[in-house]
Amino acid sequence: MSPLDPPSPFAATSDSARDPAPAPAQPAARFGAAGQRIVPVILSGGSGTRLWPVSRDSFPKQFWPLISEHSMIQETALRAHGAAFAPPVVVCNQAHRFVIAEQLREAGVAGARILLEPVGRNSAPAILAACLLVAEQDPDAVLWMMAADASITRPEALDQALIAAYEAARAGMFVTFGMRPTAAETGYGYIEVGASLAGIAGAHQLARFVEKPDAATAALLVASGKHLWNSGMFVFSARMLRDEMGRFEPAVLAAVSRAVAERREDLDFIRLDPEAFAASPDISLDYAVAERTGHAAVVPADFGWSDVGSWSALWDLGQKDAAGNVTVGDVVLEAAQDCYVRSEGIVTAVVGLSDAIVVVTEDAVLAMHRDRAQDVKKVVDRLRRAGRREASAHNRAYRPWGFYESLIQDDRFRVNRLVVNPGHRISLQKHFHRSEHWVVVHGTGLVTRDGTQQLLRENESLYLPLGTVHRLENPGRIPLTVIEVQSGSYIGEDDVVRLEDTYGRS
Repeated sequence: MSPLDPPSPFAATSDSARDPAPAPAQPAARFGAAGQRIVPVILSGGSGTRLWPVSRDSFPKQFWPLISEHSMIQETALRAHGAAFAPPVVVCNQAHRFVIAEQLREAGVAGARILLEPVGRNSAPAILAACLLVAEQDPDAVLWMMAADASITRPEALDQALIAAYEAARAGMFVTFGMRPTAAETGYGYIEVGASLAGIAGAHQLARFVEKPDAATAALLVASGKHLWNSGMFVFSARMLRDEMGRFEPAVLAAVSRAVAERREDLDFIRLDPEAFAASPDISLDYAVAERTGHAAVVPADFGWSDVGSWSALWDLGQKDAAGNVTVGDVVLEAAQDCYVRSEGIVTAVVGLSDAIVVVTEDAVLAMHRDRAQDVKKVVDRLRRAGRREASAHNRAYRPWGFYESLIQDDRFRVNRLVVNPGHRISLQKHFHRSEHWVVVHGTGLVTRDGTQQLLRENESLYLPLGTVHRLENPGRIPLTVIEVQSGSYIGEDDVVRLEDTYGRS
């Protein structure tokens, strides 16, 4: 089964060609004398352009099972799940809210607060919004901010580093983790380590941040023995971040405070006030606070961290065969060496190549040398300039009720496959420019048509003329699969007039 064809449209899957890893180990210690729990804050943004064609705006890399049977965001949430941690706060854009909610549910992560950004304003406003939300209950709560799409292969080492970071944060420090470099990497920023922090084992003053260097500078930094990779993960108290943001970026604090105060909630989501949040300056947490505060600290660590920022990184992390190849999906190799080959469906054969990356999806193929992995973004930029849909969207479109994908398309007709999850339903809707014909091929559907209802079982069909008010729902216990034939003068997805919607969409 391909990762593009999961049993649940939002669930991560196992793959026969993938070597599944167990769920991340749970920290054994509770933090603090009073048993205060760390609050994880997970940022789920970006499109993971360098992992195109799998990662795209419509379904970016954090939602894919790239290194285990769990998706990246599930890995991240499980890493901070258990007695030592409060339920996470996840900050994301509105388009991905239902995917995140379902993936957390699938992973058994309960009680998450999903905070929706109405517009992108970089990491500082997003993290501050989560901080202010947590501070309403406990201004001294300790937060652990992390991206949703990083890999950690040694969780036991993370546990020890997190204890040191927690103690430093409780002492009023703004703490980051510095990764001991294994190469002169130019894709990461660096941290210069200062003197040890008195009374806190494993924590040091942070002397300075170094921007992403060129190759020669990176080599000098690594050789110095005083510089670490900047992981981009931070640990701090809610009070400390609020105070420092007020000192350095009062306009951000004012805008985000108003956005949080005037928030509203629907279903499981917290919606920041759009006008207030949009008024915030666009700035990263590094520039707003980390590089300016006089209370910066770093915990040097080696817990197998990677930002999984390229296909070559996945080759580094993958289970290799005797010839150094990593394969995922339906792959056949002949005389290949040190390659990463991934297929999301069709059989993919590679013959006589070395140090190559080959990625095959339903609608795109990427082939390149491993040394050019950072150049994928250039390809995506060219596709965007050409107006190509493949740059940002998959053929499969996920919805809160399931998903649909186009099988055949022409100017005046399209054939889709719809999968509706048990207990879910599409919106009550109509179309001005197309009619639809539904054929049930798996499961049982309940169709509402102009006020009347009818059950459709396997091999039964129904015609919906142009203008018919209709809805499809799944009253059963197994996924409902429908083949839909649309025909008319216009078949764009914007020809949908929603009259009623369970999921709060307009």
